[in-house]
Amino acid sequence: MEVINKIGRRKKAVARIYLTEGSGQIIVNKKDFKEYFPIATLQYVVRQPFIITETEGKYDVKVNLDGGGFKGQSEALRLAISRALVEINEEYRPALKAQGLMRRDPRMVERKKPGQPKARKKFQFSKR
Repeated sequence: MEVINKIGRRKKAVARIYLTEGSGQIIVNKKDFKEYFPIATLQYVVRQPFIITETEGKYDVKVNLDGGGFKGQSEALRLAISRALVEINEEYRPALKAQGLMRRDPRMVERKKPGQPKARKKFQFSKR
């Protein structure tokens, strides 16, 4: 099996992955993913495609993560891994799609409007 190169995005985060056969190592920006994502829920989010397809420990993943926060980065990585697994075996697609892992989440931060402190918040109204 050759190296599979895929990309995943979420909010401002971009994950570029290189998936190869191996022992299940996930290296994120030259660190182990457990060191990069110390929170257990984020570690689960990263491993979710492998858990659903029952392929944990079969593939090595090398990741370049850029932009966004840790939650957006973990979800971008999840999408990229899901896309790579589907390229390896098309039979994984229905299971991943049923869990919503094949869809890029389109929600973004709403822009700040002029004359307001935030996107929807207004300055305090004063009658007098």
